[in-house]
Amino acid sequence: MATDNGELLQGTLEMLVLRTLAHEPMHGWGIAHRIEERSGNVFLVTQGSLYPALLRMKRRGWLKTEWQITENNRRARYYALTAAGRKQLSVEHGGWLRTVAAINLIMTANWAGADA
Repeated sequence: MATDNGELLQGTLEMLVLRTLAHEPMHGWGIAHRIEERSGNVFLVTQGSLYPALLRMKRRGWLKTEWQITENNRRARYYALTAAGRKQLSVEHGGWLRTVAAINLIMTANWAGADA
């Protein structure tokens, strides 16, 4: 979910980073670009939120890093999921599905007579 200005709601960035890296290792700019692209340009991930999140996730053991050469022949730190990161992605995805289902129940409930 994003706010009106395209920023992610708190708690969703790490889940989206895990999902993005589940496909392949990427550098920071690539992660932000992929999330923006896959969200239809709805989510904008700033460096100020992405890099602290990547550091937190690395400290938790969800990511590992390695220096590689980019497609533009530049040296960059690439992030990849660890086994713990893949497990966390599963946990986050399950929580997300439960949240969406609960919100959907509330939003589609028949509220007639609810206050009686």
